[in-house]
Amino acid sequence: MPVAAPHIVSDVMTAPAVAVGRDARFKEIVRVMNERRVSAVPVVSGEGRVVGVVSEADLLPKEESRGREPTRFERIRRRSDPTKVEGRTAGDVMSTPPVTVRPDDTLARAARCMAVRRVKRLPVVDGAERLCGVVSRGDLLKVFLRPDEDIEEEVRRTVVSYLFPAHAHVIRVSVRDGIVTLRGPVHDTSLVWVAERLILGVEGVVGVESQLGGEEPGPVRPCRGHFGRPAS
Repeated sequence: MPVAAPHIVSDVMTAPAVAVGRDARFKEIVRVMNERRVSAVPVVSGEGRVVGVVSEADLLPKEESRGREPTRFERIRRRSDPTKVEGRTAGDVMSTPPVTVRPDDTLARAARCMAVRRVKRLPVVDGAERLCGVVSRGDLLKVFLRPDEDIEEEVRRTVVSYLFPAHAHVIRVSVRDGIVTLRGPVHDTSLVWVAERLILGVEGVVGVESQLGGEEPGPVRPCRGHFGRPAS
């Protein structure tokens, strides 16, 4: 039986997650990040609540200012946030408020959050803001490891059988390397673009190639899956 693809953050997050306290010293933070091979670590309070995040970007200003005269931009940045250069603990240099996600958030929401906030890792917190795990860009890409057979079964069950119940038995669905190909006759060709859009929403799908045509025999114009309605 195929294994279901991950649908929410808790399916792919790393847990337990490495974290540091507010009082963690600068060198300790660097050591933890180096040993665990991560680019950022959550900062937690005594109750385990996430209060901030320390990333490589938060630590680099100290090294950037070493042994040379700071640029005008760096002087302005120091005045606006001097603790990034002078800070000695996680509480001094962390970025706050932290950008977090919940275990039951969708992978799409986590990906959008990373893109908008320009971060590589997100702490995962529960309803009390306590740390549950961490999700990274690499974790989100695990969805593309989903077996082709699993994708094919979901496409047949949730798209083809739903949109074309009268023709589901004659529509051929094949998946190779995440690319879904549809072939066969359909009664209502106006639903083809809907099928493409729904298939692109199936986790693990890389692309769609639709060769669905009307019931009457004739040449079939290939149509590659996209999010817009095909030109009439």
